[in-house]
Amino acid sequence: MRELIGPLRAWYTEGGTIGLATVVAAYRSAPRPPGAVMAVAESGEVAGSVSGGCVEAAVYEVAREVLRTGTAQLEQYGISDDEAFAVGLTCGGTIEVFVEPVSAATFPELPGVLDAVAAGRPVAVATTVSGADAGARLVVRPGDRAGGLGDAELDAVVAADVRTMLARGANGLRRYGERRVFVRSFAPPPRLLVFGATDFASALARQGALLGHRVTVCDARPVFTTAARFPDAHEVAVEWPHRYLAAEAAAGRTDTRTMVAVLTHDPKFDVPLLEVALRLPALGFVGAMGSRRTHEDRLERLRRAGLTPAELARLCSPIGLDIGALTPQETAVSIAAEIIAGRRGGSGGPLSATEGPIHAAAHRAPAAVGGGAGPGQLPGTVSVKAVPAER
Repeated sequence: MRELIGPLRAWYTEGGTIGLATVVAAYRSAPRPPGAVMAVAESGEVAGSVSGGCVEAAVYEVAREVLRTGTAQLEQYGISDDEAFAVGLTCGGTIEVFVEPVSAATFPELPGVLDAVAAGRPVAVATTVSGADAGARLVVRPGDRAGGLGDAELDAVVAADVRTMLARGANGLRRYGERRVFVRSFAPPPRLLVFGATDFASALARQGALLGHRVTVCDARPVFTTAARFPDAHEVAVEWPHRYLAAEAAAGRTDTRTMVAVLTHDPKFDVPLLEVALRLPALGFVGAMGSRRTHEDRLERLRRAGLTPAELARLCSPIGLDIGALTPQETAVSIAAEIIAGRRGGSGGPLSATEGPIHAAAHRAPAAVGGGAGPGQLPGTVSVKAVPAER
């Protein structure tokens, strides 16, 4: 929804109704993940995408119908037996799309949600997508909530679950009894902390910003560490790297969505920095640049500093995937690819050498539909009175 803030705000302010289509479930090789959105204005103008083109026209027509009737619809698109005439996904996957009318009357909390998303403040929206209460929603922030799903007890359970999902930046369907609720989390962008004011850092800052990270470049040398040299970074910090990271951690500004890339390959900078990074319990990625000889020397220095084998095992070094990268720009792609593979569980190998679904995370989505289902379990139901959905 971040990319739709402008049109959504404009159409909402005009006082009309918006047909908002959201992917709420994706199975097998679906083109877009849960949370992908497309909005249709009363004028017929459209913004966003739910499938990359496969079923856009069909969803557009459903949105137009929802605008006429004011009634939400839950649609499923996949491959049917009559593929010659059916609207479906050419990739062989299946998506469920919830299309709802959005206006000041149906979603009075929307301006506040858009403000929070634009400002990078955490907020999540839980929407009932099936049954008579389809379209009921609960807006959840870390410290409060607004709206409701029609049942105070259910609201309390859902709010607790949603806050857990919001902390992870997770989206997904959950089941509470017979009710299916889609949770869309808007967590602050993940952070990419790049240490070392080099040309490789400049290329990685650009790559990180392109992928939606909030990028910081940090180095202790002021002559090299300037905003002019790193125009794609959101922040440029002149500080000893280990002090900067320790201060950020102490202030609560690092978590499992924080990625650390150490590009200095200078022991006086990177060894103290890695001592801090590898001892922090919650970082999403820690990688360091350097030759294999540099890597072995670095490991020995870290061992002498008292780091344990388990802590050292968290270090990705030499940083990046083996794609034959030579230039700073190619190296940035290599590093970004390793970070993505780590977050998404990818192998890092060519897709042509793998089997099974391309979008593995989407393929696992059915297990998340059931409120109490864990990895590999079939979807189930949850008693709202007794047991909250899985956290």
